[in-house]
Order: sequence, then structure tokens, then C-alpha cells
Amino acid sequence: MGTVLGAMRNVRWHELQHAYGSASQVPGVLSRIAWGDAPSSDEALNDLERWIGTPPVFDSTAATVPFLWELAATDTVRDRAGVLDLLSTILAAGNPEHPAWTRAAHEAVAEGRGTAVRLAADDAAASPPGTVRAAATRLLAAIDGHTCPACPARPAPSPDAA
Repeated sequence: MGTVLGAMRNVRWHELQHAYGSASQVPGVLSRIAWGDAPSSDEALNDLERWIGTPPVFDSTAATVPFLWELAATDTVRDRAGVLDLLSTILAAGNPEHPAWTRAAHEAVAEGRGTAVRLAADDAAASPPGTVRAAATRLLAAIDGHTCPACPARPAPSPDAA
């Protein structure tokens, strides 16, 4: 797997669930997002959104989020804006029956705020116009304005916090 997504082997995916059952397929889907051709990567991103992000989040969601941040920060990933949009979807989703899963998923998204700050300020991420940079800016605003019943109130970030 190389250095990108290398830590996936440390997660007990078979013990986690997504919307349709065992999360044991999540590493393969993340790999297709990272290295797949356009149709394969697009399909994998769509699958992952259905599995872990909408409508509720699952116990596998928080485990997946750090790898999504890794993909969003990797220049060779084909649809980094789509990955950032999935992170926004996760931040907006919840699971009222499992508030701990919701909180863990939302905290995992918020922990990547520094990556969103870098991508929102990166002129290279603005090409093609409005993609990665715009998605990062939207996600950063969502993180900074996030409130939900499952998450404790967080202090507002300082303007130069990364």
C-alpha cells in the first residue's frame, strides 16, 4: 500500500460496521479512491459515501475519516474535492441511536482542520478553478460553525490556528 493509507492495516475493519454490513471492504474502497482510474475512483467514492456517511454515521465512519484526510492532502488523488465533500457530509450526518459514533466521526473531521486550512490557502489547489480549494473552504466553514446535540461546544479557533 505504500506510505499513503499504510496505517489502514492497523484498523480492525472486520469488527466495524457500515450501512450494509461489515466494514471489511473499506480499505479496498479507500485504495480505489487513492489509485483507481476515473470510473473506479468515482464509484469507490460514491460507495463510501453510501456506506459510512449518509444518512447516519456508523462505528466505521470515525475510523475512516483520518484516511479521507490523508487522501484529501495527497496531490495524486484524482477527486480530492470529492473527498473533502464527503468529509462535509460526515460532519453534517449523525446517528441519533448512537451519539458516541456521531461525536467520534465529527471529532475526527474536526481534527483535520489544519489540512483544510492548508488546502483552502493553497493556490495550486485552485486548479482546476474552484475545486479542491473551494471544497476545503466550504469544509473549513462547516467545521468552524459545527454544532450538534452529540458534540460538546468547542471554542472558536483562533484566526491563525492550523
